[in-house]
This record gives sequence, structure tokens and C-alpha cells, in this order.
Amino acid sequence: MRRQPKQKRSQQRVNRILDAAAEVFDEVGFEAATTHAIATRADTAIGSLYQFFPDKLAIFHALELRHVERVRAVWAQLSKPEIIQLPLEGFIRTLVAAFKQLFEQPTSRIVFVQYFTSRSIFQSIDDSFTEEAINFIAKLLQERNLALSPEQCHLLGEVCTYACNALILHALRSNETHRQQIFEQMEALLLVYLRPHVGDENLHSQVMMVMKCPHCNGERISKNGHRHGKQRYICKDCGKQFPEAYSLQGYGDEVKKQCLELYCNGVSFREIERRTGVSHNTVIYWVKQTATSC
Repeated sequence: MRRQPKQKRSQQRVNRILDAAAEVFDEVGFEAATTHAIATRADTAIGSLYQFFPDKLAIFHALELRHVERVRAVWAQLSKPEIIQLPLEGFIRTLVAAFKQLFEQPTSRIVFVQYFTSRSIFQSIDDSFTEEAINFIAKLLQERNLALSPEQCHLLGEVCTYACNALILHALRSNETHRQQIFEQMEALLLVYLRPHVGDENLHSQVMMVMKCPHCNGERISKNGHRHGKQRYICKDCGKQFPEAYSLQGYGDEVKKQCLELYCNGVSFREIERRTGVSHNTVIYWVKQTATSC
């Protein structure tokens, strides 16, 4: 960027430019996009755009950073013990749903597709980011089955990452109906591939003991049928039922910490939402909660 926005109004203008650029890139591609089209979509003067970005490549580099922040926020959510310790079907479903939700955003769609079609324009993302993704998957699998060696986990993570990248790329180039079908098949593929290695029978005994009732924290849990394709459980202590997996509506401590740090650095609530995927209302609640506790 030519200069960093300091005032709130300038920050909002930059965010509008980035949002507009993601939409324009997503619709016509990076090569066909122009700064005039981006400025028009952002409802700002072309001169205002050039105050912050010298050209469309600089705008794309800013979108790279936004995508990386959002991916790391998803990783933080999926690293929670209650996600890792789910039955395999729930674990895979939650994993795929999180990334499907990520790629519903124009920023992540355009950055991901562009990486596999014109990698030379990238500044922040390279093969090391793919390796970071492999290590993330390997860590999740290691925690599900402590008997696996680091080498095995890395190989499994490598296969999962490259296979899913190829399927996601094809899905993002398809219409909405076909895209949904591909994500469903990706879930089925991962389930069959990973079951022999990290299936429910491979969960470490200490992991199985961690499962507790979310209502009373009781440990006397038994299965209680299925609903909407999810295994349900019933607590013998309080009698309440709960599913094997809740949707990813909660956030880990790392995500909360990241949002609060951005707020303390002067980033607006709306911009925090764009960078992390966390609702601005949630961030406002966290800020008020922190202020009250202090």
C-alpha cells in the first residue's frame, strides 16, 4: 500500500475497495479487471483508490493477506479438542463444512483459484503455506490417533491436502449445484480414506474419556439414535440429549484474542469481521465483556 489508513473513514474506504476488488476479480478474473471497475464497484473516486494502492496488483496482495488471516482463523476453530474428539463422521463433516463456508467468500475464492492459474503474481502465499496446511491436518490426525508416527501423519495430511485442493478448485469453477455435490463427495472420500487410520476405534482411550455432557458435564453418556444424519447422545445424569457435533458457531480463545488485538490496534469492527470471519456483533460483545471483567 502507498499509505496505511489511519482514520476510521479511510479504513472504511480501503475495506470497500478490497471488498469491491474481490467481487470484480471473482466475476471477470484478475487479468480482465481494472482499477476503474473496482473504484466504481466500491463507489469511490479512482483518485481515492490510488491514494492507497498504486495498481490492481497491490490490491490483490492485500487480498492475499486477508485470505491467510481467514484460513488461520478456521484452523484455530478446528483445533479445538471438542472438534478433534468427535466421531469420525462428525469430525470430517465439520472439517469440510468449515472450508466450504470459507470459500463462500469472494476473497478466498479468487485468491485460491488464482494461485493455481497464475502463481507468479503472488507475494505472500507460496508453497510454504501449502506445507503449513499439511502440517495442520497432520497435527489433527496425530491427536486422533497417538499411535500414528509423525511420518504417517504427514503423509496422510499430504494426500488429504492435495486431493482436497484439486476438488475445491474444480468445485469453485462449477455452478452452485455441482459445487455442493463435489463437497459432499469430498466428505465421503475423506471418510473412507481416513477411517482405517483415525477411525473411532483408533481414538486414544484418554480422548474417549474426555467426552462429557455439555449441559451438566457428566461423563455417563450413551448413544440415542440419529437426527438429520448426526449421531445423538443422552446424558444419564441430567437426561438431556445433544448431537455429536454442533455447527461452528463458537470460537476458540486464539480467535477471540486475535479479534481483541485487532480492536486494540484501531481496526474497526467491520474490518475485523472481514479479516477473521467473526461477526462484528460478536466482537463488540467480546470488547464489552473484556471491559466489564477489567
